[in-house]
Amino acid sequence: MTVTLFHNPKCSTSRKALALLQEKGVQPAVVEYLKAGWDAATLDRLARETGVGLSGLLRRREAKAGDLLESDASDDAIRAAVIAEPVLVERPIVETDKGARIGRPVEAVLEVL
Repeated sequence: MTVTLFHNPKCSTSRKALALLQEKGVQPAVVEYLKAGWDAATLDRLARETGVGLSGLLRRREAKAGDLLESDASDDAIRAAVIAEPVLVERPIVETDKGARIGRPVEAVLEVL
């Protein structure tokens, strides 16, 4: 099974998710999304696979994400904002053949193993 971790190495929760996966014997493909950025197809797929929609992928602690949510922004506006500012996405996200989960709490990532 292919396991991908959308990861921010500066985030303690993201580091915990990586450690948890490794403890379970999983060596994920790690995508440092702050460096790689996002594309529309990946965002749409993760929104669908997590079941939370594009607005559910937003990191609410980020001021601009809060502004998007308060203004009831369209999916197109959210997608464009996240592509421009990758930090707006909540982290970590683990994706497998079984779907995707946001690692909040970190143990949620185990649901797709």
